[in-house]
Amino acid sequence: MKHQTGARIAVAGAGALGSATALRLARAGLAVTVFDPAPAGANASGVAAGMLAPVSEALFDPVSRDHLALMRRARDLWPAYAEALGIPLSRAGVRIEGSQAWRAQVGARLVELGLSPGETIMDDWRIEARPALAAMRAAAEQAGAVFRSGEVTHFQAGKLALADGSVAAFDILVLATGPGVRGGRLAPETAVLAPIKGQILRAPPLDPEPAVIRGEGVYLAPGEALAVGATMEAGRDDVSPDASATQALRAAARALRPALDLEAASVEVGVRATTPDGLPLVGWSRTPGVLLAVGARRNGWLFAPLVADMVAAYLTNDNPGPEAAALDARRFEKAWKETQRAGE
Repeated sequence: MKHQTGARIAVAGAGALGSATALRLARAGLAVTVFDPAPAGANASGVAAGMLAPVSEALFDPVSRDHLALMRRARDLWPAYAEALGIPLSRAGVRIEGSQAWRAQVGARLVELGLSPGETIMDDWRIEARPALAAMRAAAEQAGAVFRSGEVTHFQAGKLALADGSVAAFDILVLATGPGVRGGRLAPETAVLAPIKGQILRAPPLDPEPAVIRGEGVYLAPGEALAVGATMEAGRDDVSPDASATQALRAAARALRPALDLEAASVEVGVRATTPDGLPLVGWSRTPGVLLAVGARRNGWLFAPLVADMVAAYLTNDNPGPEAAALDARRFEKAWKETQRAGE
């Protein structure tokens, strides 16, 4: 499907994927309006530690293990992207700490991935999430994008409905949000998405350590407040803090840094959407006028510039690039239909 000059484009979601997409489309001269019911930064992307960490993901998340090369290519878009927006990019890496036995296991996994074992993973970078979101939004607005509060509940080419009952005229909807789109309500392909609740603790920093510290079951990411993360609660989509779910996280953090004041730590919660293979859905839906950019698991920040470029390519009938097949929005269609038939 090719966009027509002057097409009115709605983007559902103002997180990393939605904001990057809005910026990319606005700079291409397209008329873009972003809808999100949450205040700016109050979403999973704003809660996140801002990791751009392909190696750590391949090491510690089994679902991402086979995607290291793709994730690295996505990360490699970040230096130019961050520089253009004035987003500080930390390349201090991820330092592995913990028991000798655990560090040996991590070293063995690095070798299995074709990498050299070492104490610090320099391939993994980081940005500050909320300031990065603010920079992307400001640049998108400067390029002509409009951000509005609202949840998209229905779309058909030419008409978009919001949860407050209002209706607006749009030709294309880009789905770039996790919560609220699962189950095929706005696009059948989203039926494969599953929620993952993540809780992250914010504690007073102990030292000016620039690297992220990775231990068994926890990471410590520096910043104005130390980010202690994060839980991965599959199947949960509530945003209420749950102390019982953070007990293991707190214990792992104390094992690394006994002096951490976790009693005074605040808890932030975000809900992500994931596909079965952990890669986002990017491309045209079977629903006319709907383009998908959703389901990045915990790698929304990592994939944001890549997904935004791909969305722009689909809208202008350009080549979406070498990742199109891996991220194809319809790649689970056959398996989903077979599952539906089996349940009938």
